[in-house]
Amino acid sequence: MNNEQTPQRCRIVLIAPPAATTDELARKLTDALSGGDVASVLLPPYETDETLFQNMAEAAVPIIQGAGAAAIIVGNTQVAGRVKADGLHMEGSASDLAANVQRFSPKLIVGTGNIKNRHTALEIGEAQPDYVLFGKIGADTTPEAHPRNVELADWWASMIEIPCIVQAGNTLESITDAAATGAEFIALGAAVFSHDKPAEAIKEANRLLDEHAPRFED
Repeated sequence: MNNEQTPQRCRIVLIAPPAATTDELARKLTDALSGGDVASVLLPPYETDETLFQNMAEAAVPIIQGAGAAAIIVGNTQVAGRVKADGLHMEGSASDLAANVQRFSPKLIVGTGNIKNRHTALEIGEAQPDYVLFGKIGADTTPEAHPRNVELADWWASMIEIPCIVQAGNTLESITDAAATGAEFIALGAAVFSHDKPAEAIKEANRLLDEHAPRFED
């Protein structure tokens, strides 16, 4: 899939959907990732227990990596190690994040999210994560990106070197405003997986980014 040159504009971070079975998750991810460029995929555990989550991750990680994307496990360092993921997404205090960065970076990508104000964002930034996500996983329940996430991403992208991800809404049309912040990445979940054809949603998302997203300098 990702054999073409990396686009010089913000890219998609895909948030894997809830799934009842390993096969269901694998099918949904395979479909979506066949649609075009995706930088990485966040794999949240949702309501699954650790055993099922590990089984799902074991199936999903090779699919993600085979598509040229980074597989990032949400909230479980042990599962991340067992399934040979590319990274960890760990939410919590700045001190906890700093400990995880020290422990796992640079072997693994270490990022965080659910940041609600500038003060917290700056504290988190001092821990030097590989990225910050402005948004809460699973909270893309409205057509537009949350105004707070857009404002924070716009502020952060204009002054901080650490890359940021801004969460879009549950429609593909919300990509335009999210991309205008200058964020390096756009998080898409419901906008892709509520679509009848996730691959077509990814294709359309990349088209919108090609058309509307600011270009980054080399």
